[in-house]
Amino acid sequence: MEKMTQDYSKYTDEDRKVWKTLFERQQANLPGKAHPEYLNCLDQLSDVLNPDEIVNFDKLNEYLMAQNGWSVVVVPGLIPVDDFFKLLSEKKFCSSIWLRKMDQLDYLEEPDMFHDIFGHIPLLMNSDYARFVEEFGKLGVEYGHNKIVEKQLQRLYWFTVEFGLIKQNKGTRIYGAGIISSAGETDHIFEDDIEVLPYKVNKVLENDFITSEIQTRYYEIESFEELFNSVKELEESLQEEVSA
Repeated sequence: MEKMTQDYSKYTDEDRKVWKTLFERQQANLPGKAHPEYLNCLDQLSDVLNPDEIVNFDKLNEYLMAQNGWSVVVVPGLIPVDDFFKLLSEKKFCSSIWLRKMDQLDYLEEPDMFHDIFGHIPLLMNSDYARFVEEFGKLGVEYGHNKIVEKQLQRLYWFTVEFGLIKQNKGTRIYGAGIISSAGETDHIFEDDIEVLPYKVNKVLENDFITSEIQTRYYEIESFEELFNSVKELEESLQEEVSA
């Protein structure tokens, strides 16, 4: 895969306005809805990830590498799934470098930099979550050549990293990046027309999804420790599939 870089000088006034608008909107919207750990991680990153300036990948990577060895890699958009797995296994998270327009604040067909960075990066400061993502990538490298397994891994990623929910006390909170980065998805979680199921690896692997529609079914983990511990069960399921 060709190496790409972020040219910070190319961002426009509209880009800066979009970044600030999206960031401040979700920063105000998420308390009481997102899990406190996400908000704590976002706060930890405030020197390099904030509404006042578009994120600079060089500064962000310097901080992340010092904290936990992760880094952000620029990609042109959606990339081949085997490349994606390999990067995660190396503690490298993919991000695009383009931003939506002001008239696209509420809907995008393809994730932009705000989704990739604001949605995904903060929780990589949590060790259990970060280890889950890394191990997920390693399993993808090892077993992803099997097309059925590839589909199962995509489902698991969708219902955890992108659209996962987590318990807090007696309530439900958000940790999935697809919800965290979207005002509409964030508010939708607390409406009555959704189904929240307990997180069970075997159930998630069987549950297909449609990317073009708002979600109606979600899986809720008990803790980030539970999410990391589920890697063993996931590997056992994948081993059974490839040996069948």
